[in-house]
Amino acid sequence: MTDTARVDSAPGTVLVIDDDETNRYILTSWLTRAGHTVVGAADGTEGLALLADPRGRLPEAAVVDVQLPDMSGFEVCERIKADARTAYLPVIHVSAVAVNTEDHTEGLSRGADAYLDQPIDPDEFLATVTAALRYARARRRAELLTLRLAALNRATLDVYRAVGFPSFTTAATGGAATLMSAPATAVLLSPQGQPVHSHAPGPHAPPLSLPAGPELLDRLAASAVGGDTGIEVARIPGARWRALLPLDPIRGDVLLVVARTKRNRPPVCVAVPADAARTTDERELLRQLVSAIALALEALRTFNEEHALALALQRTFLPDRLPSVPGVSLAVRYRPASDHAEIGGDFYEALETPAGLLLAIGDVAGHSLVAATVMGEIRHALRAYALEGHPPHHVLERLDAFLAHTRPGLTVTLALALVEPDGGRIHIANAGHIPPLLLGPDGTARYLPEHGPLLGLGLPHPPAHVHPTVPGSRLLLITDGLVEVRTQDLDDSLAAFRESTLTGPGELEALCDFLLHSFGENKEDDIALLALHLDGPRDTAR
Repeated sequence: MTDTARVDSAPGTVLVIDDDETNRYILTSWLTRAGHTVVGAADGTEGLALLADPRGRLPEAAVVDVQLPDMSGFEVCERIKADARTAYLPVIHVSAVAVNTEDHTEGLSRGADAYLDQPIDPDEFLATVTAALRYARARRRAELLTLRLAALNRATLDVYRAVGFPSFTTAATGGAATLMSAPATAVLLSPQGQPVHSHAPGPHAPPLSLPAGPELLDRLAASAVGGDTGIEVARIPGARWRALLPLDPIRGDVLLVVARTKRNRPPVCVAVPADAARTTDERELLRQLVSAIALALEALRTFNEEHALALALQRTFLPDRLPSVPGVSLAVRYRPASDHAEIGGDFYEALETPAGLLLAIGDVAGHSLVAATVMGEIRHALRAYALEGHPPHHVLERLDAFLAHTRPGLTVTLALALVEPDGGRIHIANAGHIPPLLLGPDGTARYLPEHGPLLGLGLPHPPAHVHPTVPGSRLLLITDGLVEVRTQDLDDSLAAFRESTLTGPGELEALCDFLLHSFGENKEDDIALLALHLDGPRDTAR
C-alpha cells in the first residue's frame, strides 16, 4: 500500500448526529472500535453549532440521521454543503423510517454522499465511512495539490526574478514556507561567500536571519548528498537537527532537502517539519522548489561573477589618473551601476594635446560587456586622433567613421571640451550628449547647448563653438545616469541639476561629492562626472 493510500484509509474524526441515544451509542461504538474518533450531537442545531465553532477541529465525515427533532437531516446536509468551511465534508444519511426510493433520491440530490437504511450491517457501515473518508481526502488532497502547484509556480518565479541575494533569500525561505504551509528554514551561501541561515515562521511571514557558522553548510550537506551533485531528501531526527542548528526554531523531526548543482559549488539546504510533507506528492513539490532555488542561485552567482569580471574590465578602459595641468584643477567621479544591473558604456577622458587640454565624456548605447568593450575602443581612438592635433569636430568625424567601420549599427554620444592653453576660451563639440554646464565666478550657470549628431550615424559634424572664460570658471561634464529619472522629464532634471550647482560648495572636489550625493543615489545606470576649475592664467611658454 502506498503512503497516500495508507493516509486516505486511516481512521478519522466522525460527527454522529442522531436524536436516538441508543442508535448514537451503537454507531459510536462501531466507529470507536475501528479506530475513529467520534463527536456526538443529539439534533441538527447542536451538530451545526459544533461545525461552526472556530475553536474546534472539523471532523472529516458526518453521519446524519434523516429524522431529527428540530430539522430534517436533509436540511442539515444542505447547510453543511453550503458552508465553504465544511463543503468538502462527506455526509452519510442513516434512517429506519425514510427508506424508500424517493427518500434516497431526495437525500442524495440534496448533497449526501451515501444513504444507509437501518438496521445497518456494521461492516457495511464501516466500509461506507472508510470509502467516504478516502474520497474526501483524495479530493481535498487534489485541491491542495492544485493550490500548492500554483504556490510552487509563484515561488519559482520569485526566486528567479529576485534582484540581489537578500531578496533571493527572502523569496526562497518564504516560498518554501508558503508551499508547505509550515515553518521553513534555508541555509545558503551568498555569492560573496557568507553563509546565511534564514527562517520563515510560517506562510507569508517575513523570514528571520539567524547566525550561521562557516562549517554549517558542509555539515548539512553531509547529511544528504555529501560532496556529490544532485538533490536528495533526508528525514533528520529532532535531536540531531538541534545539534546541527541549535538556534533554528523548528522542533521535532525535519525533512531536509539538499541540492548541489556543481561539484565545486556550495549546496542549497531547505528544511521543513517532517509532518508538513508526509506524502510522496508533498515531498516531490518541496524537492522541485529546492531544485529551482539551487538553479536560480547558481544563475545569480554566475551573474555576480561575470558582473565583477566585466566591472574589472570596464575599469581598465578608464584613465587611472588625471593629468596635472598648471592653471587648471580637475576632479572626476565614476560610479558603476548597482550590483544587479548590467554594466554600461559610460566613459571619460582628460589629456593634454598640442591645442590644449581636452576633456571628453561619453556613453556607448546599451548595457553589456560589448558596450564596455566599445567604450575602450572609442576612448583609445579618441586619444590617438586628439594627440594628432585634430580640432574637436574633426575628432568627432574620425570617431564616427571609425565606429561605422568597426561597429556598424552602434551609436555613441560624446561631448568634447578643449581648453586653450591660456585658459581664456573653451571649444565645445557635442555628438548628441548632455551639454556641458559652465559655472561662472559671478554665480551664473548655463548649459552650452551646441549639438551635433550621434556618432555612428555617418552624418557631418558642425565646427566647435568657442566660449570665452575667466579665472574661477568651472565646467561640468556628466552622463545621463546622474540626472536621468524615469518619472521625470530630462529637461526638468537638468534644470534641477543646474540649480543645485549654484547652491553647492565652491571647491571642486566638494562640489563633485555634493552632486553625486544629491543626484547619484540608487541609480540603475553608470554615472560619470568630470569637473574642471580654471584657477588662473598659466605660463604657456614652451
